[in-house]
Amino acid sequence: MKQPLLLVGVLITLLLTACQPSEEKLGDFALLPFPQQFEINGVSNLNAEDIKQCYLAAGARLPTLGTLLEDITPTEQAAEAQIIAKIDPDLATKPEGYELDIEATQIEMTAKDQAGLLYAFMTLEQLLEDATEQEVALPICTIKDEPALAFRAIHIDVKHHLEQTDYYYQLMDELAQWKINGVILEIEDKLQYQRQSKVGSADALSIATWKELSDYAKARNIEISPLVQGLGHASFILKHDEYEHLRDDPSSDWAFNPLLPETYEVQFDLYRDAIEATPHGKYLHVGGDEVHTTGGNSGKSALELQLIWLNKVCAFAAEQGRTPIFWDDMPLKEAGVYRSMFNREIAADSIDRLWAANEGKLSAFLDQFPKNCIYMRWNYSSPETAGNRKAMEWFTSNGLQVMGATAGQTRWTLMPQQESNMDAIRSFADISIESNSDGLLLTLWDDDSPHFELYKRGIAAFAEYTWKGVKRDKAAIKSDYRHRAFSSTLADTSFAFIDELEQPVAYWKNAFLQGNQRNFLQSMNDPISEALMELPNENQPGEWTEKYADRLATTAEIAAICGEVTQKITQAKAQAIRNTYRLEVYEQVNQMTAFTAKVLLTLQEYDNATTEVQRSALQQRIQQLPDEFQQLRTDFEQVYSQTRKLYKPENYILDQDHHVHLANQSRNFDWQFYAEQLMMEQLNLRFSE
Repeated sequence: MKQPLLLVGVLITLLLTACQPSEEKLGDFALLPFPQQFEINGVSNLNAEDIKQCYLAAGARLPTLGTLLEDITPTEQAAEAQIIAKIDPDLATKPEGYELDIEATQIEMTAKDQAGLLYAFMTLEQLLEDATEQEVALPICTIKDEPALAFRAIHIDVKHHLEQTDYYYQLMDELAQWKINGVILEIEDKLQYQRQSKVGSADALSIATWKELSDYAKARNIEISPLVQGLGHASFILKHDEYEHLRDDPSSDWAFNPLLPETYEVQFDLYRDAIEATPHGKYLHVGGDEVHTTGGNSGKSALELQLIWLNKVCAFAAEQGRTPIFWDDMPLKEAGVYRSMFNREIAADSIDRLWAANEGKLSAFLDQFPKNCIYMRWNYSSPETAGNRKAMEWFTSNGLQVMGATAGQTRWTLMPQQESNMDAIRSFADISIESNSDGLLLTLWDDDSPHFELYKRGIAAFAEYTWKGVKRDKAAIKSDYRHRAFSSTLADTSFAFIDELEQPVAYWKNAFLQGNQRNFLQSMNDPISEALMELPNENQPGEWTEKYADRLATTAEIAAICGEVTQKITQAKAQAIRNTYRLEVYEQVNQMTAFTAKVLLTLQEYDNATTEVQRSALQQRIQQLPDEFQQLRTDFEQVYSQTRKLYKPENYILDQDHHVHLANQSRNFDWQFYAEQLMMEQLNLRFSE
């Protein structure tokens, strides 16, 4: 009897094995931001096309859904539904939290609130995207999730250019997928102001247009709040003749005189229009950074004048039902403690002594610091320093609200550097979570204006760190970013070209120049002689190569890197399922840097030529370079203009450019290529027949 029993046992084992999910059918699922808890227990019987109906328990509303779920319909029969969704205010999570359980034939979602339900669906959308792409079923899994920080906002800076309007709608969809819930819109002159109509540029969007975008964002749990610069950074207003009389310094369009009543009439009119354009925002960011005023030589200190201004604008914000946000740097500068926040070498006890010696300069004005204001402690490079922590502690210990601001883009050209600034973002997120802060802002400055698509990896890292916390390493986040952004097949490190491109981009900025002068070329009388490197002298062969030996050695390395990046981008474009346009933008950046290297290496060959035949052939190659550059620029602009408005209106007034922003230096796109244009001009002058 043993053999028949053994045979039955084997058959039962085979049947059970056949009924169990096969590991080969389990897809590669990468979620970003990654949930607090994510446990996969097998493979369900649910494919993307099977999910057609949703049963909404009492109190739940079907949220705005992504493309893979947009056709789902509510049903009153729970048994017919593939998704059972409910809201339970007593769910043991923070606000916006949720639980998601995928079983063999049904999906259950329980959310703390309506926002949490939206995020449950967004997580499901990512799982469905992976399942569809890989032609597998959804995993049997349990997800428990909640945000580490309540306010997770990015900064959209439109002061120097606008994107095509559709781009902002697509951006809101992407931000919702990443569980970003706030936008601080630095709007400057890109709003058609009604009360001070002269301020808005000819290409500005109407209040109604911005309001429609705000409504769209709100449906995705994103609240847009305006940032309207005041006191300083006021060139977009004070450059106009009509407002010159409001300047603190008559010769400068930088700052308002805070003692003039009309200053507030103008600023409050701009605030009113911006608030109407962003009706769902809870904040009014008033700026206030990088400015010293005299009040028309009033004798009052810069700190006293700033607090006079701040109290007035904060009172106005309160009347409008908004919480004001203020950059905190100027009071800290006046107290002499600002620089310590960026120095990693100063020990904590030295910081304590510095504050002990200088804190009185702040405390003397403490009663004048508005209590309804959020003091935004910005630090883009070293938020972990003892000085930065001490500043944040000073605000909270004195009953003032403080929130951090990190950066995904500062003054980098062509693309963000330092791994999308991930270390600094990670550090400030960690500090904010540790100190129980309400939130964190990711600034994305338009000063030197890389393409916004190239900010996306930094935004994704920010989303991860502010939602999940600092629990995964950079390599995992970068891999998941490639997976989510392009395709699961690009998650492998063999496609990790973005970091490789940093060195060529950093090199490109000043490759043709004598020093770090790209931002200053427009203000020079003769930039070719003042800033450009000279060309080889055919009567002194080899001397140019010797003089620039170090630069040319780097150039050879850059050319090799660009070649490798070219191959990786080509392979990535062939395999990417989504966001191929982003790869095209990176491709243009890479081609720009590769061309710069090509020019210098060609000049090196010419300098080292030993015969007239060689020199003549190289001269012909050099003569072709300006035409090559012109085609390169045409291709570059064609790609960028698919989403970006490259040209300012013909009648646009450029301001005095106090902080030498590249993107503020021409009405057309010349500012992007000015150093290259000068080099091509020099080549034409020297080598044209």
